[in-house]
Amino acid sequence: MPNLLIIEDDAAFCQMLQKFLTKHGYEVETSFTAPDAKSKFGKTNFDLILTDLRLPDYDGIQLLSDIKEVSPKTQVVVMTGYAEVGTAVNAMKKGAFDYISKPFTPDEIVMILDNALKVEANSTQVATSVAQESKESSNQKSANPVAEKVNPKSIVKGVSDASKKLEDYIKLVAPTNMSVLITGESGTGKEVTAKAIHDNSKRKDFNFIAVDCGAIPKELATSEFFGHIKGSFTGAVEDKIGNFEAANKGTLFLDEVGNLSYENQIQLLRALQERKIKRVGSTKEIDVDLRIITATNEDLTEAVEKGTFREDLFHRLNEFSIQIPSLEERFEDLMLFAENFLNKANTSLDKNVDGFSPEVWEAFQQYHWPGNLRELQNVIKRAVLLTSGDEVLMDALPREVLQPKEREATVENFSKSEFEKDRIIKALKKTNFNKSKAAKLLQVTRKTLYNKINHYNLDL
Repeated sequence: MPNLLIIEDDAAFCQMLQKFLTKHGYEVETSFTAPDAKSKFGKTNFDLILTDLRLPDYDGIQLLSDIKEVSPKTQVVVMTGYAEVGTAVNAMKKGAFDYISKPFTPDEIVMILDNALKVEANSTQVATSVAQESKESSNQKSANPVAEKVNPKSIVKGVSDASKKLEDYIKLVAPTNMSVLITGESGTGKEVTAKAIHDNSKRKDFNFIAVDCGAIPKELATSEFFGHIKGSFTGAVEDKIGNFEAANKGTLFLDEVGNLSYENQIQLLRALQERKIKRVGSTKEIDVDLRIITATNEDLTEAVEKGTFREDLFHRLNEFSIQIPSLEERFEDLMLFAENFLNKANTSLDKNVDGFSPEVWEAFQQYHWPGNLRELQNVIKRAVLLTSGDEVLMDALPREVLQPKEREATVENFSKSEFEKDRIIKALKKTNFNKSKAAKLLQVTRKTLYNKINHYNLDL
C-alpha cells in the first residue's frame, strides 16, 4: 500500500481528501502546517506527497525544495488555483512530478497519483542552466506537462482537454504509416504537430522535410518536389535532389497543400500512388519510401466541391485528420505556452528574464490571441527584447494586447442562446470562476452574467 502525505492548510478539505484516497488504497497522513509536514517527511520516506502551493506559514516552492533535499525519489504533486499556474510551472522546474488545478474531480487526482507511482523519480538536482534543463526534459515522462525549453520545434504537453486530445491523436497515428492531414487556424502549430508525429514514428531516425507549398512558384514546383538534372531547363546549372528524395525513408511535410496548382496536384498524386519519381529532364525512375503529412488552414472539402482540389488526392492525403485547436480553445495552457516561449526568447536573445508581472498575466488572459501560438511567441520575444529587468512589464507589450478591440462576434454570439452557455462556461473557467472578470471578458454587466447563470442553471 503506497504511503502518501497531504500538506493542506484547509483542514476540512484535507480530511476529505484523506478519506477519499484511503478508500482508493493509499495509506494517508496529513499535515496542516509546513513545520509539521517537514517533521513528518523528515522521519518517514513517503512514496508520494500532495501539497498545496499556497501555505500561510511557508513558501510552497521552498517546501518542495526541502522535500527533494530530504528525499529526492519522492514524487511530489502540487495543488494550485488557475491564477497560480505560472507558479506551478516553476514548481515543476524544481522537481515536482505534476500539478493539478483546483477545483478538481476525484478521478483527476487519482489518475495523477497513480501515474506518479508508475514513474521512477528523477533524483538529479534542479537544472542550473537552460542546456541542462533541456537535457533533463527529454527524460521526463508523458504525464509531465512542462514544455521542453530549447528545441524550437518541441510540442508543449498542455493540461487542457483540447491539448490532451491532440496528444492522444499524435500517439495513436504516429506509429502507423498513414497519411495525415492537419487542419487548423493560422499560427496554431501545424508544423510542430507534424514534427511530433515524425519524432514518435518508426521513421524518426531519417529526415523530416518541411515544404511551404504556398511559397513555391507553379513553374518550379515539379523541380522542388522531384529534382532535376543539369541542363534540363534554363537555370538548371547542376543536378538537384528534390524534396521526395531528400525525405526518403523519412517524412515529407507539405504545408498549405491547398495552394498547389491542379497540374501539381496530378503530379503529387501520381508520385504517391506509384512511389516512384523522375527528376525533371530524366527518364530514370527513382523509388521513394516516405510518409506524407500535409497541412492547410483552408477547407479542402469545400475546395473539392468547387473543383479546385482533386478529390482522389484529398482522400489519398486524408487517411487520418487532426484538427489543431486554437489558443483560445486551450486557454488553460496559456501560461505553459508563455513560459515555454519565454525560455526560447531568453536563449535566442541571450537574456535572463525570469517571468511576467501579474498585470501582464492579466493582459494575456484578457486578450483573445487571433494569431494563436505564433502571435503569442512573437509578443513574448518582442517583450523580452524590450525588458531590462527581471520580469516583463506592461510597457513591453504591443498596443493590440494592451487595448484589444472589442470582438463583434463575441457580442453577437452572446445574444444567441445556442452560444451563450458555452461562452459563459469558458469565460468562468478562464477567470478561475471570478464572475466580475468573466463578465468583463464577455462584455456584459455582472448582473447580466448572474441572470444568465441562473437562467441556464449552471452548477458552479
